[in-house]
Amino acid sequence: MGILDFLSGQFIDVIHWTDDTRDTMVWRFERQGHEIKYGAKLTVREGQAAVFVHEGQLADVFSPGLYMLETNNMPVMTTLQNWDHGFQSPFKSEVYFVNTTRFNNLKWGTKNPVISRDPEFGPVRIRAFGTYTTRVTDPARFLTEIVGTDGEFTMDEISFQIRNIIVQEFSRVIASAGIPVLDMAANTADLGKLIATEISGTLEAYGLSIPELYIENISLPAAVEAALDKRTSMGLAGDLGKFTQYSAAEAMTAAARNPGGGGGMGAGLGMGMAMAQNMAQPGPWGPVPQPAHAAAPPPPPPPPVEHVWHIAEAGKTRGPYSRAALGRMVTEGTLSRQTNVWTAGQDGWKHAGDVTELAQLFTVMPPPPPAP
Repeated sequence: MGILDFLSGQFIDVIHWTDDTRDTMVWRFERQGHEIKYGAKLTVREGQAAVFVHEGQLADVFSPGLYMLETNNMPVMTTLQNWDHGFQSPFKSEVYFVNTTRFNNLKWGTKNPVISRDPEFGPVRIRAFGTYTTRVTDPARFLTEIVGTDGEFTMDEISFQIRNIIVQEFSRVIASAGIPVLDMAANTADLGKLIATEISGTLEAYGLSIPELYIENISLPAAVEAALDKRTSMGLAGDLGKFTQYSAAEAMTAAARNPGGGGGMGAGLGMGMAMAQNMAQPGPWGPVPQPAHAAAPPPPPPPPVEHVWHIAEAGKTRGPYSRAALGRMVTEGTLSRQTNVWTAGQDGWKHAGDVTELAQLFTVMPPPPPAP
C-alpha cells in the first residue's frame, strides 16, 4: 500500500447531512475512526447549523453555506499535523448537525383537570388541549444544555418536557386571567399568545422557542356541562306560560300527523296546563299552600288554543300555518276560497271558504262574480 492510498483511506473529503426522518433535531457526523481532512468541504444546508466540538469543548457554529476547512484556528485537527505520531492524531473533532426548521403539529394537553375560580360559577375544573410549534434558535446552547453527547437526538426526547412547561404556564395564566368559563372560547387566541410569551423565557435557556401555540379546546367535567345544558334550556324556555302554549301547539301538530295518538296528546296537554297554573302561583319556593279550612278557588279557564291549518295542493300537503299566516296568504293571493284546508278535529278536507273560522279572511276582498 502506497502512502497516497493510505492517506486517501484516512481522510473524509465532504461533511454534510441530509435528513428524511422529519423528527431528528441533532445528528452527529460519524467519522468511523477517521480524522477530518485538512481542506475538507463542509456543507450546511438551509434549515441546519453545524456545531464543532473539539477535545470535548464546543469550538464553533457554522450557519448555512459551503466551507473549506483550511485555517489552523478552526477546531479541526487532522492527521497532517502529526507526522511524528505515525498519522495517529491525539486530537478528535466531532461535528453535530442541528435541525433549525420548525417542528409542527406537536400535541399538548392537561393530564389532570386544572382548578380555577370562575367569577360566575365559583371553583371549576378545566381541561384543555392543543398544538404547538417549536424550533432551535441557539444550536450551541441546545447542544450544551439538552443534547450532550447523544449521537441522534429526536423531538420525542424533549416534547414531554415542553408539554409540562406549557401545562404549568396554562394553569397559572388561567388562574390569574379571571376570564369566565363561558367566555374562554372567544379568547383562546389571546390565551395561546399569552402562554407562548410566558414560556419563552424558560425555553430560551434551552436554546428553543415556540413560534406558535394553539388552544383547540377548553372543556369542563361532564356533570358541569350537563348542568350548563339545563340552564341553557331553562333560558330558552323563557315565560313558562308561553312555553306551555307553544308546547301545546307542537303537540297538536304532531297529533295531526298521527291521528291515532290523539288521546295521549290530550292528556299531556291537560297536565301541561295544570303544571303551568301551579308554577305561576306566587311564592319563592313554589305554590303557596292554602289553609285547610279555606275553599280552593276555581282554576281559571285555560287559554284558547289557536288552530293550525294544513293546505293540500297538487296532491301535496304543506303547513301547518296559523290563522294570521293564512290571512297574509289571502292578501298575497296565494290562498283562495277553493283551497283545501284541514285542522285537528275537522272531518276531512274542506274548502277554505266553507270553514267559518277562515271565511272571515275573504270578506276583505269581494267574492268572485256569480256565474251568468
